[in-house]
Amino acid sequence: NAGTEADVYISVYGERGDTGSRQLLRSQKPKKFLRGQTDIFAVEAVNLGHLYKIVIGHNGLGAGNGWFLDKVVIKDPITDLDYSFLCHRWLDQGQDDGNIARELTVTDASAFPGSKEKLWSAEKWKFQEGNTLQFYNRLTRGFICLSPDSRVDALGDKKNKYGKVFLMWMCA
Repeated sequence: NAGTEADVYISVYGERGDTGSRQLLRSQKPKKFLRGQTDIFAVEAVNLGHLYKIVIGHNGLGAGNGWFLDKVVIKDPITDLDYSFLCHRWLDQGQDDGNIARELTVTDASAFPGSKEKLWSAEKWKFQEGNTLQFYNRLTRGFICLSPDSRVDALGDKKNKYGKVFLMWMCA
């Protein structure tokens, strides 16, 4: 029951604008959004530049409309870049947090222009002395916090109790 028969919509956002909401209609498979299946869609759009986020969801209609979405990969035919958007969550009113739409940010560093060194130089400020780092573990759905005084809180609390922190994602 991880697939859906509901109508699925996506909005793609890039540095030059967005596509607006588009229904994903024609998969290369005879039946779309089945459990364990990879569906491929063609979405026509103006050149959005480098992509940074998507919003994907469904209308919640139909029997068994809940959907477990693993990830979305967008292949840009102009730049030949792949943009990965990891989800690993339910889009279901009766599962997880009850949301049927998710905002996902790009997670594949190869999609960013420039070298990995440029990417690190843009992100290294998060690891400076005095900053609290909070990692979210998708498997346990809990937080692990690394405090400036070298304390580690790995109890897996599901709520952010540390105020201003830099949230990182752990792959489980």
